[in-house]
Amino acid sequence: MLTAVKVEDESVLISRAQDGDREAFGELVSRYHTRVINVIYRICWDSHLAEDAAQIAFIQAWQHLSDFRLHSTFRNWLYRIAVNAAMDILRHEKPSTDISELQIEAPAVKLEEQLEQKERARQVRLAVLALPEASRTVLILREYEGLSYNEIAETLDISTGTVMSRLNYARRRLMELLCHYLEET
Repeated sequence: MLTAVKVEDESVLISRAQDGDREAFGELVSRYHTRVINVIYRICWDSHLAEDAAQIAFIQAWQHLSDFRLHSTFRNWLYRIAVNAAMDILRHEKPSTDISELQIEAPAVKLEEQLEQKERARQVRLAVLALPEASRTVLILREYEGLSYNEIAETLDISTGTVMSRLNYARRRLMELLCHYLEET
């Protein structure tokens, strides 16, 4: 039966899950797990918090699955829950440093290039984290997840104009925050 579930249309899985089928919901979780963690990680830049928030998001999705309407996009509905879970966890937790981020990888490239890449990534990460929550979320959904303006508007329950405005602000602010770093390199 498990293989039959994997080939089913998403709307069939959702309907089955709404009827209490945990296996169907498990398949939905499998399909979206990595994407949800990626969205959350880019909001908080902490892999442990991302895992915790993703678990909370999937539990909340299961608990509120009856609220989901099939005319909506499941991915966007799930992202909204995930973004809210990430924001809640960030309000209550202080981000920690992931040990795996501290390890220097095998020298496939010159050590100087690795350090430069890590520093550039760190500067971008810090700049993104410095953005206001609303602008950061829109930027992440657009630039990292590739959602369209309409999909972001649906996910966050805001107008397309607000999406465009927040995205424009986020990009301008990032340039301001990274300007001094870019001039130095």
